[in-house]
Amino acid sequence: MKAVDPQQSPRAAAFALWMQAPMPMVTLFKTLDVTRLRRASRRRGCKFNMLMCWCIGKAACGIEEFYLLPVGDKLMQYGRLAINTVVATRDGGISTCDIPFADDLWQFNEEYLRRTRQVHDSGAACNLGDEYMVIGTSALARYDIDGVVNLYSGIYNNPFLIWSRYKKRLLRTTLAVSFQFHHTQMDGEHAARFLECVQHEIRHLPV
Repeated sequence: MKAVDPQQSPRAAAFALWMQAPMPMVTLFKTLDVTRLRRASRRRGCKFNMLMCWCIGKAACGIEEFYLLPVGDKLMQYGRLAINTVVATRDGGISTCDIPFADDLWQFNEEYLRRTRQVHDSGAACNLGDEYMVIGTSALARYDIDGVVNLYSGIYNNPFLIWSRYKKRLLRTTLAVSFQFHHTQMDGEHAARFLECVQHEIRHLPV
């Protein structure tokens, strides 16, 4: 992680416009076709949530805006991405877990299982530190929700995706996703392209 001069970055205009905005977060909603992902989860014994997280990381790593993030009053540049997921702990609570993104699905799966198991057993959050730009996720898989507008703390500016229970149709399975991002980091066009890329990765899942 390193600080960059906003005026020398592609986000110069956005930095000037949105860094001091009282509510700089934007939320997009999209319904994804997750038919292939659900089938892959069942056939290969993989966790649905893990596959979603991998597709999110795979889509994000090809969009340069994901490597820039406003932190405090600075614009920071990162060289690596990670996915954060919420984990139910053994004592009935919840905690969070960072998983470094790996282009290899099965390598990512191993890290996902190891780290989430550690958080489940210990109850302590697993954070990777400042080397990674972390994409937050939260799955409310037991509930049927159309979308969520997340809170804005003024501290945590990371992009964040939330989804609930998928919906099974006769031939298709769909999933409503909410994507929140800081307008300094990206514009609506980047965010919409990212969600299209997530859909692309789901449809071309290598399993």
